[in-house]
Parts: sequence; structure tokens; C-alpha cells
Amino acid sequence: MICYPAVVTESWSYEGEEGPAQKVSVSMPAGRVAAVRARAGARGFSAYVSAAVERQLQRDLVEELLAESESQTGPIPQEMRDRAAQAFRAAEELADRDPEAPVADDEGLSSDGNSWRGRRAG
Repeated sequence: MICYPAVVTESWSYEGEEGPAQKVSVSMPAGRVAAVRARAGARGFSAYVSAAVERQLQRDLVEELLAESESQTGPIPQEMRDRAAQAFRAAEELADRDPEAPVADDEGLSSDGNSWRGRRAG
């Protein structure tokens, strides 16, 4: 999903497309460059960095929408913030799980038929 602010998309003439690739130069710490190369390989470096920039743009837009919403309706209640934090922690735990581990369905049963309710992830 391509997600740019209206001011950016209106000034571009690519009609919903991102347009041609453009070479840019960026400076990053050497350790970060090495880590990207290790994960993406030399030929995948640009795609990896481009995907990371896209995720950051999406996060920035979400933060802007949240700030606008809070300015119109007031701050988000602490109970809702706590529930959201709990949901993010649960999602992180699931992401960190062994990919071979059984995954629970909507009824709380894992693919091996065992109940997951009350168990900790991981």
C-alpha cells in the first residue's frame, strides 16, 4: 500500500503510481549498512531501504491522524491506551514465536487441536 500525504501525491504527475526510480545518496552508520547488506544482499539493498522508508511514512501519517483526532475529540483514555499496548505486546509475542509452533484459530484451538487459552505465547 502506497501511503503519502496529499500534498506529495498532488504535486506528482504519476497518477497513483510511484513513478520511476530515482537514485539518491544517504548517509547511515556503517553498522546499519552492514546489517542491511547481511539481510538483503547487495542487490536487495535499495528495495530494503525503500520498504523501510515506506513504513516510516505510514507511521508518520498515522501519528498525524492520531494527533488530529486528539485535537478534535480530546486525548485517548488511558484504558484504551493500555488495551492497545497489550494488543501490540501480544502481536510481538506472536511474531517472535517459533514459525513451526501451532497457530490458534478463532475458537482458540491450535492447528494440532489443543486449546491455547490461558497459555503464554512463545
